[in-house]
Amino acid sequence: MTDPSLPVPPIAAAVDPSRRRVLCRVAAAGVGRWIAPAAVLATAAGARPAWAGAQVEEPLADSVRTALSAAVANRAPPKPAFDRVEERLAYLRWLGAMSDRLRRRKPDAPTRLEFLETVWYETRRAGLEVSLVLGLIQVESGFRKYAISVAGARGYMQVMPFWMRLIGDGDVSRLFHLQTNIRFGCVILRHYLDRERGDLFMALGRYNGSRGRAEYPNAVFANRRFWTFEGG
Repeated sequence: MTDPSLPVPPIAAAVDPSRRRVLCRVAAAGVGRWIAPAAVLATAAGARPAWAGAQVEEPLADSVRTALSAAVANRAPPKPAFDRVEERLAYLRWLGAMSDRLRRRKPDAPTRLEFLETVWYETRRAGLEVSLVLGLIQVESGFRKYAISVAGARGYMQVMPFWMRLIGDGDVSRLFHLQTNIRFGCVILRHYLDRERGDLFMALGRYNGSRGRAEYPNAVFANRRFWTFEGG
């Protein structure tokens, strides 16, 4: 199967003399967005900007805030334990297959395995499909731990800083921590999925700040296919 991920195509810049701004259009996983000059400079310096949208900060009922705060409470993912040998073997086959697919993006084997183990645990914890979350991460950050979007979203799952204020401890820098970022992203996506009564298309749009538009959900669905594993 052809990897539908980046490389990112070249940036085409156009100068608007009246506003003296540089607007660049990029295409990432099939989603085109305008990015700000700061992102252009980052690209020129060799760092790829993130193409996430911006989750909208919405009022949360106290009960929802409490539930979400409990859901993101820090607890390191345990090493997986299985009741049956067949389940463990299926997990190891999945881990091996995903490691091969991710090798180009994360050449260091221990880092790659830690990432996959964390994503596997956090998606199961949140009741999400692991291939969907991997597809989302591919679209959001291209699997870059320190990605920052022009809207300020951070890390693998491009979590907006306001979530750390609403349901975390307020330390935005922790959104670059692997487990923290994946846990927040999965809990937020689960929250949006519940808000949309199981409608994944609408939940993904809400996650990206583009609710009701097709570009982002379609990009995630397209990338999910690459991370689907049928060897279990």
